[in-house]
Amino acid sequence: MPAAAPHPDAATESIATAAPSAAPTALTDRRPVVPAERLVAEMVPPPRFSDVSFGTYLPDPGQPSQHEAVQVLEQFAGGLNGGDGSAPRRSWFRRSAPAPAGPAGVYLDGGYGVGKTHLLASLWHAAPGPKAFGTFVELTNLVGALGFQQAVTTLSGHKLLCIDEFELDDPGDTVLVSTLLGRLVDNGVKLCATSNTLPEKLGEGRFAAADFLREIQGLSAHFRPMRIDGQDYRHRGLPDAPPPYTDARVEAVAAGTPGASLDDFGALLDHLSAVHPSRYGALLDDVTAVCLRGVRQVDDQSTALRLVVLADRMYDRELPITASGVPFDQVFPEEMLLGGYRKKYLRAISRLVALARDSAR
Repeated sequence: MPAAAPHPDAATESIATAAPSAAPTALTDRRPVVPAERLVAEMVPPPRFSDVSFGTYLPDPGQPSQHEAVQVLEQFAGGLNGGDGSAPRRSWFRRSAPAPAGPAGVYLDGGYGVGKTHLLASLWHAAPGPKAFGTFVELTNLVGALGFQQAVTTLSGHKLLCIDEFELDDPGDTVLVSTLLGRLVDNGVKLCATSNTLPEKLGEGRFAAADFLREIQGLSAHFRPMRIDGQDYRHRGLPDAPPPYTDARVEAVAAGTPGASLDDFGALLDHLSAVHPSRYGALLDDVTAVCLRGVRQVDDQSTALRLVVLADRMYDRELPITASGVPFDQVFPEEMLLGGYRKKYLRAISRLVALARDSAR
């Protein structure tokens, strides 16, 4: 697809440029060294979910499964806090949900936009420590950085591990995490996981739950799958990316934004191959905005998957992106969007587009 035309000069006035500050940093100049203690300490909900609770989750009155999910997770949290697992009396619940069937955890199954991450973070906030919260990708990166046995030893001291966006598209990673979770369950760690379904799967979450329970094999008896219904995200579609800026405008924004980074997109992609994905968060330390020149389509799958991880870390930190080149909804070729990592790429597009829109405001 052809690249969209860059913003005309008049459109760029929507970005206010502050007085020139210190020269912007280059992410390509950074080679962070992250101790294991920090990797584990940073396993907390992202900033946008730092203050959520069960009370701030607003179930759709037309979706009883959302009410039931809240009650089941409140019961689960009560058990972690030493209670008997009974739910608190709340008059607005229509029915009483039973306690989680298995001793290990709950699996939240549903599409995009039904509030699974909100509920998962609410459970984390309600549970006693030590506890850890991370995406499936962050968990695999942690194992890669620490080594399997060290990861088992470190996480076995936790009461709860929350895994967001459990992914079944890489058999090797799925087996790795399934084995890790088995060891943690044996050591008394409680678990809660969420996942999204591939868009083309008929029946959406019903098949996701079956896939999840099959892939974790021996652990399936320990999980209670909870279906959370809601508006089908496929009807909402991905938002259009804002038009890219000129290189000159990107440089001007970087120069006028304290704490901004400025990089050539291609050079940044090359740099990511030399930095372990577990350190991508540290790569963004003290960065307030990301400015990129020459965004182009990414045709190599390994490079594309590294960009997905970086997009997640930028999204977690709510960093606006100002960029020139192709718009972010064209950054992955069509064949990748139809392949086995489709879900990852669609999530990255959605997040990159959202951050680009934040910059345009």
